[in-house]
Amino acid sequence: MKISLTRAVQRAFFAGVMAGLLSIQVQAQTATQSSSPADSASVTRAWPVKPLRFVVPYPPGGPLDTMARLLAEKAKTSLGQQVIVENKPGAGGNIGADVVAKAPPDGYTLVMGAVATHAINPWLFASIPYDSVKDFAPVALVASVPNVLVINKDFANKHSIATVNDLVVYARAHPGEMNYGSGGSGSAGHLAGELLRARTQINVVHIPYQGASPAQLALLSGQSNFMFDNLAAAAGLINDGKVIPLAVTTTARAEMLPKVATMQEAGVAPFDIGTWFGVFATAGTPVAVVDTLHEAFQSALRDPLVQERLKAMGSNATALTVAEFSAMVSAEREKYQEIVKLSGAQVN
Repeated sequence: MKISLTRAVQRAFFAGVMAGLLSIQVQAQTATQSSSPADSASVTRAWPVKPLRFVVPYPPGGPLDTMARLLAEKAKTSLGQQVIVENKPGAGGNIGADVVAKAPPDGYTLVMGAVATHAINPWLFASIPYDSVKDFAPVALVASVPNVLVINKDFANKHSIATVNDLVVYARAHPGEMNYGSGGSGSAGHLAGELLRARTQINVVHIPYQGASPAQLALLSGQSNFMFDNLAAAAGLINDGKVIPLAVTTTARAEMLPKVATMQEAGVAPFDIGTWFGVFATAGTPVAVVDTLHEAFQSALRDPLVQERLKAMGSNATALTVAEFSAMVSAEREKYQEIVKLSGAQVN
């Protein structure tokens, strides 16, 4: 059986179909427009949906690496995902930092940056593969630790060196005979030694080692006479009486060594060199993701075990907002530009 339609009926039929299609299109557009913020919020609430990569730009075993692993374990509770630590050492931390600088800006790749990677290396190296300000999104300051001037115990006792002034007097009387070790050219310990030399006009020889541990061993064995060591790394040697602390390098005394003067109190001024490290994401990471990361790491930093470890390291860091941490990094970068220039230190 055939069904025939008049032209009027056909026109009415097709008009109804077109109106329906138009209505569907308008509804779809309206739904898309109205759901964008909701979808964005949904994505934010869902993030992260996979494990995070936490790059440590230094070898395993040091204070920075140890703290990164502890924070990774604690942060996963807030994030609901594993935070996998990966060591990428080399070039004073530049290699590991560059991995994150060039990662997708999605918050899934982080770096435990430090004073070296973000404030010192830009001025110390002839060139580095990243911009320490433009290529990163600061997330959270983790720790701020003084360096401490320590001297070989036997050498100090033999030459009656008990203060920074004693060291300076001896060095001036024996130009070129004293040496100091560091964890490597361009490290905070190296810069502190060069700043001491520049401020006091003494002639001492720098011996760079492949890391803080070999530098410590050289100091203990007498291969080097003194060094500026991270307080966290030197605390055990100081407590065991194996080395003698002469001064801390920050403007305020360390809670861990309240009786030890600052370099400025010892007459070497201005002098302000410390070691800090914190979490960074890739520049361009959405603000909501950075905020989520910030809260997760701040929660981890409040954990009693983490607090205990930070105290043992001699950290005097206070909690900073993302904006405050960002401002601190910029200020540190400017400060070390002057220090590196004054010291004359350079790594090619």
